[in-house]
Amino acid sequence: MGGYEIASNPDTGANTVSTGFAPIAREDARILILGSLPGQKSLQEFEYYAHPQNAFWPIMRKLFCVEGGYGQRCEQLVGHGIAVWDVLARAVRPGSMDARIQRGTEAVNDFDKFLAEHPDIDLVCFNGQRAAQLFRGMVSPGYSRALPRFETLPSTSPAYAAMSFADKLSRWRSTIG
Repeated sequence: MGGYEIASNPDTGANTVSTGFAPIAREDARILILGSLPGQKSLQEFEYYAHPQNAFWPIMRKLFCVEGGYGQRCEQLVGHGIAVWDVLARAVRPGSMDARIQRGTEAVNDFDKFLAEHPDIDLVCFNGQRAAQLFRGMVSPGYSRALPRFETLPSTSPAYAAMSFADKLSRWRSTIG
C-alpha cells in the first residue's frame, strides 16, 4: 500500500501522547487530505477515520467507489491519486476532540520531505477547520517551498453535526470529486 505503516499509542490516558500514522500515499498523489490527529477509535483500530459515524469513508465510497476492508479502501484511494495524512505527528490529547489538544505538546509532520517526495500534489484539502488552523499556524509560517492550493472542507467527524451528510458530500464532491 504505497509503503506506509501505521504506528500508534492506543493508551487514552490524560497525559498520554497520541502518535499519528504514516501517510497513505503513493508517489503519484495529486491531492493530499489532511486531518488534525487520529482520534481514539482510529488509534485503537490502527486505521484512519475508524469511528463508525465518521463520514470520511462513506464520502470516499460515494465519490470514488472505494469499498472493502481498510487495506482495500486505502489501495483504491491511492489509485485515484489521493493521499491521506494528518497535520500533527503527535500531541497530548485526552479523548478525541481536537479542542482538547494540549497547546505546546504538538509536533507537526515533516511536510517539506513529504511534498518533496510527492511533487504532483497540487491541492491540499483540510478535513475540517481545526486541521486548517493547525497547518496555517504551525506549518505554513516556516515552510521553505511554494505551497500547493488549499481548500478547507467540512469535517467528516461525527462531532461536527451542524452539517448533514448530504451537504458534506456536496462540498467534498465540488472540491475533489
